[in-house]
Amino acid sequence: MCGIVGYVGNLRAADFLLEGLRRLEYRGYDSAGIAAVDRHEDIHIVKSAGRIAALAEQLADDMPIGTTGIGHTRWATHGPATQANAHPHPGPNGEVVVVHNGVIENYAALKSRLQQKGYVFRSDTDTEVIAFMLEDGLKQLPIAPNQAPTDEALVGLVQKVLAKLQGTYGVGILFRSRPDLIIAARLGSPLVIGVSEDAHFLASDASPLVGYTEKIVYLTDHQLALLKADSLQIAHRDLGEVTHSVEKLEIASGDVELGDFEHYMLKEIFEQPQSLENVMRGRLSLDNATAVFGGLNLSPQELRGVDRILLTACGTSWHAAMVGEYMIEEMARIPVEVEYASELRYRNPPVPRRTLVFGITQSGETADTLAALREMKRKGHPTLAICNVVGSSIAQESDGGIYLHAGPEVGVASTKAFTSQLAVMAMLGLYFGRLNHLSFDQGYRIIQALQTLPDAVRQALGTQGQAKKVAEKYQSVNNFLYLGRYFNFPVALEGALKLKEISYIHAEGYPAAELKHGPIALVDENTPSVFIMPQGVVYDKVMSNLQEIKARGGPVIAIASEDDHEIEKYADDVIRIPKVEEFLQPIVSVIPLQFIAYHIALLRGCDVDKPRNLAKSVTVE
Repeated sequence: MCGIVGYVGNLRAADFLLEGLRRLEYRGYDSAGIAAVDRHEDIHIVKSAGRIAALAEQLADDMPIGTTGIGHTRWATHGPATQANAHPHPGPNGEVVVVHNGVIENYAALKSRLQQKGYVFRSDTDTEVIAFMLEDGLKQLPIAPNQAPTDEALVGLVQKVLAKLQGTYGVGILFRSRPDLIIAARLGSPLVIGVSEDAHFLASDASPLVGYTEKIVYLTDHQLALLKADSLQIAHRDLGEVTHSVEKLEIASGDVELGDFEHYMLKEIFEQPQSLENVMRGRLSLDNATAVFGGLNLSPQELRGVDRILLTACGTSWHAAMVGEYMIEEMARIPVEVEYASELRYRNPPVPRRTLVFGITQSGETADTLAALREMKRKGHPTLAICNVVGSSIAQESDGGIYLHAGPEVGVASTKAFTSQLAVMAMLGLYFGRLNHLSFDQGYRIIQALQTLPDAVRQALGTQGQAKKVAEKYQSVNNFLYLGRYFNFPVALEGALKLKEISYIHAEGYPAAELKHGPIALVDENTPSVFIMPQGVVYDKVMSNLQEIKARGGPVIAIASEDDHEIEKYADDVIRIPKVEEFLQPIVSVIPLQFIAYHIALLRGCDVDKPRNLAKSVTVE
């Protein structure tokens, strides 16, 4: 969840650190800080509880001048959000300063041993243990008076300390006596290194590096990096020094800037036609009437032998998996099971031998999804990732996968990543269908339907005005029901989640037919029901469910097809969406739900892009 940045070069480090932390705000945090060391071997630490704006105010009067530095946004795990608990954390005498993402599970035992040596801790965090252990080890290095420790000595010290840690970490480390370097290491928490001719950058993901460099290196687990202004060395715990691969940073500056939009969430809602074009580009073959995936790393013969598919995910990605279950079973006639990753990793279900496992994740760092994939991989099942972040942990550890190419999603509440995941689900249904029973003609018609999606979503973006009126009408209510059937049942879950996430209104999604089995007891004049009911095979059934609500005095908001002339007789408010094939309705029907959540949150004065208690990348259990 937290964010790390670092810089070593010839310019003032604090300038990059502050801007980098701003770009990492979407990850979620409750305190922030930076540390810089100058050529006189003075380490200057500035940190603050609260938003980065508060840190920036302090830095306006107290900007460190060092050219090597690290920064951090913290989400409280051990100890409350206070200045003392904010990162960076110095060792007992300030010889070492550390920033850390992750959780050190054995920190209490390590802390106790250090306290027995007489060390006095200043914070409640697990991270401070790392700084104290490093500084304690620094005393034991065979260093001549007035001599700084060598690169080899510091790398050996860091590796020795890391070997004693149980849990996960991404760390950036400064040494007072070596203002020319940063040491970074990772295990289960992402780190990316930016490469330029006269500087190197460190970050939790690539977004802070945009505009500073076009070359990046992804650290993998058990790797340690030694960053200097003019050099980069990477070593592996078991392999020693390794050759690193420098890749091109694919993110453009416009992808991480707001432009003319008030919030990232609104920007990303409007980016969905383009993100859908990106996710389908080069993946639809009219000549063969099928989808084409280049990164599955399994042959068509191996994939044709799959008897069952297991989709595992969390949150919004879990809703995408539920839609995917309907799509794949409908098109390919292959049984699909959807599992919460947090449950799958512990409950040890019987999974048949010829089962293919997909982990669906926006960030590629979701701890539960990563753990579930590791468990399935350990049992011998092929694991594939559906992911938006190149070089992420899940992308690296899976046997293969499919990138969404949706571009950076900064708003915590996922929008364009969700619809891109749904497009991938549809293409997977087509792909497996064509491997099995789908005819050429059926596949061809599915591709034609997919190709209409970007324009249909552009048309659906025109519902913002109607959604805003609905938001103005219901902004003060405390409960919402979202109801749908068939392909649109998971959309009801997603619409309710969006409202909960950013407006803090209690909302629940249900299959519309389940109303009479309990939820209808909640219906009253102050509880609106949002029906997702574009025309299709279950339209008449959903209309009957809607009338049950109206008979009990409940307000009804309907998301309906543009040519539905009956719905206005029954619904209090109607938002019309363009017609698409039924299996693609979720991609279009979710657009007005995103707008409703956005505008209600605005009207209630909520922080749309950074909702309370939430983080974009959930890297702890």
